[in-house]
Amino acid sequence: MKVLPFKIPKPEDEALVYQVDNERVFYDQLHQHAEIQISYIAKGSGSLIVGDSISDFKEGDILVIGGYVPHAFKSDASFTPKSLMHTLFFDINSFGKEFFGISDLSNTKDFFKKSELGMRVVSNTEVIIEEFNKLKTQNSIEQIATLLIIISHITQSETTPLSSFVYRKSFSDDEGKRMNDVFKYAMDRYHEPISLDEIANVANMSKNAFCRYFKKRTNKTFFQFLIEIRIENACKLILNNPELAISMISDQCGFNNIANFNRKFKALKGCSPTQFKSQF
Repeated sequence: MKVLPFKIPKPEDEALVYQVDNERVFYDQLHQHAEIQISYIAKGSGSLIVGDSISDFKEGDILVIGGYVPHAFKSDASFTPKSLMHTLFFDINSFGKEFFGISDLSNTKDFFKKSELGMRVVSNTEVIIEEFNKLKTQNSIEQIATLLIIISHITQSETTPLSSFVYRKSFSDDEGKRMNDVFKYAMDRYHEPISLDEIANVANMSKNAFCRYFKKRTNKTFFQFLIEIRIENACKLILNNPELAISMISDQCGFNNIANFNRKFKALKGCSPTQFKSQF
């Protein structure tokens, strides 16, 4: 299976694909595909990479990821032993080049624009989940109607972007494998010291070439990205292990001193780790 690009398996004459992923963990390789996806996480949690950013995903999430946006789901099987995701795959031309351009569907322009960076739906999720739960018993015509209802709900909902920058050129297979190797290495070893020599070697590049390469494709340095991974994992440890001391969480997430951990945490989350802990 190619890492990038990834092709959604579907018959040539099928405009909309409804897919259910019921696995121990979701497909965790960095990939992109032409189709927009709207996903409902029914079970499972973990880390989500979209474009230049890392965040979490959890049960009840409604996520939209645009066409050709690189992304990867890394399930955390230690917290949730089963992962279940319902997804609709389609593109803006699935029902004809002019379909979403008609005046009756003019409100969908904002949906497609926001999908370019990916988005998380943060309001009206209950009604969207109700629509997703209808899909498994519907025929193809009914599923298309449900898709339009879901898009309508999303356009009326509060959303937050999943990334701030997306590399607009499609990755070649070699580039996709290189970026996937780098992302996977960082996510598997974030709790350890990672040097520039080490990660450049993973990418099979010189240090200078790797720095330029990574910055061009993510709009940030590798070490900025690594800090984000560490902070996201620190958040999960705080939420799932409230008995752990902040100093221990700092150590487990790869920070060499707690002052640096507190500073980086506040810069990304807007509050200290202790304040974050007290909120939950």
